Parts: sequence; C-alpha cells; structure tokens
Amino acid sequence: MSEKYIVSARKYRPSTFRSVVGQQSLTHTLKTAIASGRLAHAYLFCGPRGVGKTTCARIFAKTINCEHPTPEGEACNECPSCKAFNEQRSYNINELDAASNNSVDNIRDLTDQVRIPPQTGRYRVFIIDEVHMLSQAAFNAFLKTLEEPPEYAIFILATTEKQKVIPTILSRCQIYDFARITVPDIVQQLQYVCEQENIEAEPAALNVIAQKADGAMRDALSIFDQVAASTEGHITYQSALENLNVLDYDYYFRLVEMFLTGDVNEALLIYKEIRDKGFDSQFFINGLAQHLRDLMVASTPKTRRLLEMNDEVAQQYGVQSAKLTPAFYYRALDLCNTCDLNYRNASSKQLLVELTLIKLCQLVKAPQQQPAQQQPMQKMAPANPAPQQAQTQRPAQQQPPVAQQPAVSRPVAQKPVAPAPAQPDIPQAPHPAQSINPSGAAAGRPMPNAIGNKQRIMVNAPNHAATESKSATEAAAVKTVRTQAFTDEQLQAAWQDYIQQHPQERALVTTMSYAQPQHGDNDGQYVMTVGSPAEQKHVEEHKETIVQFMREALQNDLITIDVKVSETPIETPKILSPREVVEGIKQNNPKFTQFLKDFDLGLA
Repeated sequence: MSEKYIVSARKYRPSTFRSVVGQQSLTHTLKTAIASGRLAHAYLFCGPRGVGKTTCARIFAKTINCEHPTPEGEACNECPSCKAFNEQRSYNINELDAASNNSVDNIRDLTDQVRIPPQTGRYRVFIIDEVHMLSQAAFNAFLKTLEEPPEYAIFILATTEKQKVIPTILSRCQIYDFARITVPDIVQQLQYVCEQENIEAEPAALNVIAQKADGAMRDALSIFDQVAASTEGHITYQSALENLNVLDYDYYFRLVEMFLTGDVNEALLIYKEIRDKGFDSQFFINGLAQHLRDLMVASTPKTRRLLEMNDEVAQQYGVQSAKLTPAFYYRALDLCNTCDLNYRNASSKQLLVELTLIKLCQLVKAPQQQPAQQQPMQKMAPANPAPQQAQTQRPAQQQPPVAQQPAVSRPVAQKPVAPAPAQPDIPQAPHPAQSINPSGAAAGRPMPNAIGNKQRIMVNAPNHAATESKSATEAAAVKTVRTQAFTDEQLQAAWQDYIQQHPQERALVTTMSYAQPQHGDNDGQYVMTVGSPAEQKHVEEHKETIVQFMREALQNDLITIDVKVSETPIETPKILSPREVVEGIKQNNPKFTQFLKDFDLGLA
C-alpha cells in the first residue's frame, strides 16, 4: 500500500528557525532572546496570511522547553520535550482558535488552565490564533491575566489584522511584524520541494506560482500542488499559465510594441485575442498597468531591484524599457488608472478599454503628426561657430528674410523680429528639414537670386556637404523646442480639457475651475491664484502633470505656471434662502408684491 499523501503546506512546514522562509531578521531576534534568557510574558505576531506566524510560535514554544538546545539556538529534537512536541502530545503547548472561541467563557477556561504549572519542562505556552476575533468583553476579561501571568506562562498572540486588537492588549505585548515573503525566496523554497519530490519544473513556471501566491508561502505550496497534480510531475511555464488562469506577459510586451509604432489595429486585435481566452477586461487593464509600472522601474538601475521576477524576465523588461521615455510612462499609467476608475460605471466596457488602447497608441506618434506649417523651429548647433558669428554681424540688407508667421491674437513663442527691407519677388525660405546645396538650390529647384548676384545664405541651415559629414550621434543630439503660438481661447480650452479628463481628482479640478491661469510678466509664464495655502500645496503636487499636459496640448515647451495665494480672501457665492430670493425680487420689481397678493401665494 502506498504512503498516505500529505499536502506540501503541511509536509514542508518548518520545524526549526533555520527552515523558516523569508523571516531571517525576526527569527534571529527570537533565537537571541532565547539564548540570553530574556523572554517576555506576551508576544504578538502580526502580518499577512501564510508568512509563518503560527509556525514561528510553535517553534518558539518547542525551543524554550528544549532540554539541550544547540549552540545556534535551535531545538535538539531529541529530548523528551521535543519528541512530545513533534508527535503533537505535549501538554505544555496549548492552542486556541479565537475565531471560534471568542466569548468570555472561553477566556475564563483559558485563565483556569494558566493556573496549572507544567509537569515537564519549564514553560507553558498559550498560542491564541486570530486574536483580533475576540469580542470586546473577552478582551477585557483577558487583560488581567495577560498583564500579570505566572512566571511559567507565556502567551503568543497571532493576527492578520493588528489594527483590530485593542490598545490595552497591544501595550502588554512585544510586537513582531512578519513581512511578505519575496518572490525569489518563494521560488527557492519551491525548487527545494521539487528536488525532494522528484518533480521537474521550469524556473519561469515557479516564478508564476510565486507571483500568484502574493507573498504567502502557504498559498505558494498549495498552488504548487495543484499545478503538479495536473502536469504529472513536469511543470512547464505554459501549463502553469493554463492552470492558474494567468495572462502571459508576452501579450503585454506585444502591446507595448504596438504603442511604440502607433499600430491601433494590431493593438485592438491583441485585445480581442485576450478576451477570446476568457480574461476579464478589468483584469487585463490592471495587468497592463502593472506591466507599464514594471517597465518604468526597470528603466533605471536604481529602481530595477523593485522588480520581483527572475533575472531572465527582468532583462527582457530592461530591453523594452530602453525604448520608452518617462513622459510616456506617466501618461500611459494615468490612462490605465482612469480606465480602471471608470470601468464599473461604463455602459460599454469593451469600448472603454478599446478607447484607452487607441490613446496609448497615440502617445508616441501624436507629436510627430503636425502639419508642416506648424512644425516648431529647431535649434541646431552650428558646425563652425566663427563663420556664424561673422554672418550675424553683416549689414541688415544682407540678412535673409524672415518667414512670415500666422496671425494670432497673442504671440507667445518668439519675440517679434524687425523685417528686412522689402524686395521684389522674394520667395519664402525653405523648411529647415530640406537640404540646401552649395549653390543655394533646395529640393532640386534653382533658388531665385533676390539680392543682386550674391548667393543668399540661410543662418542655422547647414549646407549639403556639412550635413553629410555629421555623424548619427550629432544628429540625435539636436534638441527640438516647441514654440507654437496660441491664443487665450486655445489656452482656456486646453485648461478645460484637463479638468474634463481628470474627474476623479475632485479637489484639484474644483480649484482649477475658479483659479484659471492669467498672463505673467514673461512670455509663456502664467499665474494661478488660489484662495488658501492648502490649495496651493495641493496644486503644487500636480503642477508638473498640468504643465506637461498644457505643453502637449498647445505644442509649446515655454509654458510655465506659478501658483500663488490671494492676498485678499476669495469671495464665494452666498447661498440664499427662498425668503431672501423673494425679497430680492421685490426690491428689483415693485409689481411683484401686487402679483403675490393677487394670486394669494402667501409670500407677501
């Protein structure tokens, strides 16, 4: 007959401090306290589920009663006390489940047991699990015993919700906070279990199980048993995804590539493929946000340690993150967050997600789709500073004509330039992107000679030979500063667009509704006047996002916003009572009193 099967969560439950996973600093503190003999009469172990609270309480109880502890502070597992504990027949350890024994009578029974000293060993340990489930009356009945127990009694309370334990209990305990177990620690433990059980498992599959466990070792072992049973001892990455209903991160990598190329059609097809596999749309959009967050932290070595995944997958995230900019991450995460917030109330949830994907596809390509006449001027470093300086010192009649700008109500981008003397038949200057040959012809057409027989030289427009001599690195170093002019109406429209696109930020958009920007001293500078320092602080926290939005909407990188507090209190509209409304109408229209009397309205 085959040996009875025991689930991994019980079979591989730690029996020594050394075998506890992911709590090294905490177990070291407990071992040091046991070795030095500084034992408190009450402990509180708190933390998420499945991280080892009850397990450490049992190991602690066994170790303090061990007759021959090891030099490392571990139980010997050979003395009668350790054997009795391992065989679950020790009378020195008492466990109480407060979830089902939460009344005053249960605490009274516990108090009666505390009075009985240990028959063997030195201490009697009382472990109360889920202690936050005790009633208020039970807590109060337990206070006196917990504060002044017999010298042989030690209480260990365990809970997942420390905030529900009353302060008078907390003040009588030494509190130990158990941390979530990291993904690498869970993977290492699962690899050990695979070796013991002769199970083959791919590292990527174990990583999926560890992430699904969300920091709980017990959950990880339960999920491991589930996947191992369905795969007959050979766990692959694909089988783990199918059994756990986890969306493969390859879909997210493909989607981000579509965002980079602006391929809306392919992005929507990938989303349909995900829906056809049965995944919920809100689960998908949250997974996409998590993927973008992981790309953002993988973009710099300083934050790359925040990734909880194996090195192979982390390297893949690092490669794709190098293609994106910080501005893309901020806008993309904001779009995903807005979609998640609006998902519950959306009448067409599929359309909401598809619109979000369309906007994400436009983040990279949108600034490059401007008409040619609205392209911002480029500031290009001259190849030879000396000739350029000589050109700027020429007489005014030899300066190249300035291209005319479209008429706007308030130009912000550039200072006005004095035009050159009028010349007959002077064509407009070619676009800076066009290449100009040494003879002055652009795009294969001869350029008319407007000033005598001299060649006309464009400032900041390199000739064809100089352009070919520049390396790719120098060309990439050219910085484009958008200086598109705009009107006050366009500014106010962009301001209202931000308010409408961020309805979840109620306090901010309310302030923005009445504190609209006004022109400052300099071009592109705007001042926003708020009513209190608290509003100023709140707007300052979001100012960078607002300024970036305005620059993108108006295609002008010179826009800045200063937030100031009004020196005089801002008056808010007074809410009038019905009686005050009637009195106001009477004062403005004397005939209204006679109207009320004629119809006997009772308001006169």
